[in-house]
Amino acid sequence: MTLRICVFTEPHRGADYEDQLRFVRLVEAGGFEGFFRADHYQAMGADPGLPGPTDAWLTLGALARETSRIRLGTLVTSATFRLPGPLAVMVAQVDRMSGGRVELGLGAGWYEREHTSYGIPFPAAPERFDRLEEQLAVITGLWRTPVGESFSYRGDHYQLVDAPALPKPVQVPGPPIIVGGRGPKRTPELAARYADEFNMPFKSVAETAQAYRRVAEACDRTGRSDAGRPPLVLSAGVVVAIGRTDVEAQRRAAPLHVKSALPPEDSVVGSPAQLVERLGEFSAIGARRIHLRLIDFTDLDHLELIASEVLPQLDHVHHSPRHDRT
Repeated sequence: MTLRICVFTEPHRGADYEDQLRFVRLVEAGGFEGFFRADHYQAMGADPGLPGPTDAWLTLGALARETSRIRLGTLVTSATFRLPGPLAVMVAQVDRMSGGRVELGLGAGWYEREHTSYGIPFPAAPERFDRLEEQLAVITGLWRTPVGESFSYRGDHYQLVDAPALPKPVQVPGPPIIVGGRGPKRTPELAARYADEFNMPFKSVAETAQAYRRVAEACDRTGRSDAGRPPLVLSAGVVVAIGRTDVEAQRRAAPLHVKSALPPEDSVVGSPAQLVERLGEFSAIGARRIHLRLIDFTDLDHLELIASEVLPQLDHVHHSPRHDRT
């Protein structure tokens, strides 16, 4: 099977910048395609996640200058956190800092507690999805506007007038957009209209296959292929806790049993061979990219185990879906 394998992390559980830098260097050296991180401002359980949160795009900008090959991005940035115009500028700048290796995962936002804690407005779900749709329209519109022309937009929540639409990202027509989630209606529609990748996070193979069918139907309804747009890349998130022994795997799985605000997840706990088997099952339903969620930034041996015992069995490829503007 040919799969593109990325690592997904959650620094809000407790990781400063140095922890992430050490980790991302090993991700690059280990042969993974990319490093993606959550965009949260608060831990989700009783553990406060010391030393506290790190801003996703500030961190990715720094990591862009410390890496040379791997893809970098968010799974996912919350549309409630930032205005779409400044977010487009921010992501384009990090794309330029990385030489064209950035991807933007964008979602509606869901964790109310962190919004309340930091004074971030948290409207009801329908409005959050309305704002997400407008943000996708604004961000992609700004990036696609030719140099020398301006971009205007009038929506219910955001209005832009004669924006210079600068800076331009390196990637054309812009960094890949990732839309994902378990929602059965609006999420597939938004992915079909705006995204380059649809991601189903941390669910079973059967549930993921159902989500892929929904997004395929949405692509048909919206006429994605008729518009000449490439097919969506289908990806899956997989929670991983593997070890050379059962004891080692169970030790790594211990944080998965701690109560948190996260919905139930389908994890792979066991041997490298079990992870390879699960990845094969995802490949069989059409997944072409996998985001492996690793929990402990200090457990570099876990990362090295996957690099040495899993990646060589996947015929994984490094692939950059955008081209330089120059």
